[in-house]
Amino acid sequence: MVAAVDPRRALVLFSGGQDSTACLAWALTRYAHVETIGFDYGQRHRIELDARREVRGALVAAFQHWAARLGDDHLLDLALLGQLSDTALTDTRAIEMTAKGLPNTFVPGRNLLFFNFAAAVAYRRGASVLVGGMCETDYSGYPDCRDNTLRALQVAISLGLDAPMAIETPLMWLDKAQTWALAEQLGGDALVDLTIEHTHTCYLGDRAHRHAWGYGCGECPACVLRRDGHARWVRERAPA
Repeated sequence: MVAAVDPRRALVLFSGGQDSTACLAWALTRYAHVETIGFDYGQRHRIELDARREVRGALVAAFQHWAARLGDDHLLDLALLGQLSDTALTDTRAIEMTAKGLPNTFVPGRNLLFFNFAAAVAYRRGASVLVGGMCETDYSGYPDCRDNTLRALQVAISLGLDAPMAIETPLMWLDKAQTWALAEQLGGDALVDLTIEHTHTCYLGDRAHRHAWGYGCGECPACVLRRDGHARWVRERAPA
């Protein structure tokens, strides 16, 4: 039985990485109209902005039934966030843990700002659902990725707009192996191959080294999560 399509319009926070690509595919299976939004905040791995275009183009080419639902892309210049942040994600420095127990890739308030700007765009575009790839199962401990943070933000945004604005996080309780499995479930081998070839996750912006799980340095926290999740997924789906 095919599930009914939700008539609402959705806006996906889309970086061009593995998680946001899975979320985009998830949204395209559910909502009548889906748009994407990305942010240029001076990130060290700005190559992900190129990956966004590649992934959208590859999705349209490979999945015609999704192409009809995929609408406009929006890219916002949030250079101010890079000016406010002093982190390894916006500056060239070694990635390491801080005294607070967080990696120095944490950009304070990043997701809070992303959702607020996305909500403003969604309101103007007639969308009432925001979709993000935040997760607190396999993650780096960022407090603005936590479910309770985003539930509180949903309430605040809806009150501030005087209009319902749902925040959906389909990966919140999935580990990285399950995220690979979700891609296979949503789009089969075609979506898995697209994820490997076109998405970008590496914090260092490395596109020179290709692995079984995709491109990246293989050593930064983002690559380690992606690599280990892929390895677990491959083991779990192998015949006994």
